[in-house]
Amino acid sequence: MTGEKAAGAELPIEAVRPVRPGRWLGAAVALLFLVWLAYTVIVNENLHWDVIVAYLTDGRILGGLWVTIQLTVLSMAIGLALGVLAAVMQLSDNPVLRGTSALYTWFFRGTPLLVQLIFWFNIGLVFPTFAIGVPFGGPKLIEWQANAVITPFTAALLGLAINEGAYMAEIVRAGIRSVDPGQREAAESLGMSHRQVLRRVVLPQAMRVIIPPTGNQFISMLKTTSMVSVIAGAELLTVAQRIYLGNFEVIAMLVVASIWYVVLTTIASVGQHFVEKRFERGHVRLSSRVRRNLSPLPSKEPLPVESSKEPPLPKEPS
Repeated sequence: MTGEKAAGAELPIEAVRPVRPGRWLGAAVALLFLVWLAYTVIVNENLHWDVIVAYLTDGRILGGLWVTIQLTVLSMAIGLALGVLAAVMQLSDNPVLRGTSALYTWFFRGTPLLVQLIFWFNIGLVFPTFAIGVPFGGPKLIEWQANAVITPFTAALLGLAINEGAYMAEIVRAGIRSVDPGQREAAESLGMSHRQVLRRVVLPQAMRVIIPPTGNQFISMLKTTSMVSVIAGAELLTVAQRIYLGNFEVIAMLVVASIWYVVLTTIASVGQHFVEKRFERGHVRLSSRVRRNLSPLPSKEPLPVESSKEPPLPKEPS
């Protein structure tokens, strides 16, 4: 075969997928286990499926579900705002701001959330009244009783939001640090202020890193709200407990609460997928363009074969 034919010929590719019997055996065992588990759960008379179906759309359960959604959304919104503020303070050049932010994240990440919820619920034991006025013993303009202000819902919101802000601070800080410092320098060279650089340049680019862990935190918050049951917060698990204390259907009511938690987390997971896809558009387009430019162009014509002969040397001037 000549050099031109060898360069233009396409060699056939005979790829054979290797046989993996262990993989098929593992899949068969997993499928058999899932079928057995589903059959056992469905035919188990102790689960009382009629009670589960009856209470699945009960008004009290739906009311607790609505409280769970409210706590989740409000806690994440306040926690995200606190996290952005704490992250910006931690990246500040002022040592007082950095120390305050570090102390906040250190304390609220270092103490259990359950302890924080109980503390906020009993804050009236430390501060019987809340007042607005002149500090350090000055006159008070407005005063409220702590027990009237700190309801179970308010205590739950304070505990969840402040604790979430400490975790969101680290997530936002990591997202801000992922942005190339050259972006900030270029924006500052255009005359933008520090606030404009953060709002228009840094945060939009950091969102691609911030969104995935924030979505995970939101999904986790949907289930973490169940801890509010220790202070009778009227959320989903608390309502389910109140019902099974009356009808003694403990497992059935826990299954009802679990079904609704699974529904909420599934919806949140789907929403997270589309939000991540939204913020990944620019990055995906850029990477696809790079791959397209690096891939070889298809050509039907054979590539020219370089001649082995050396080019003639130029003649020296006489």
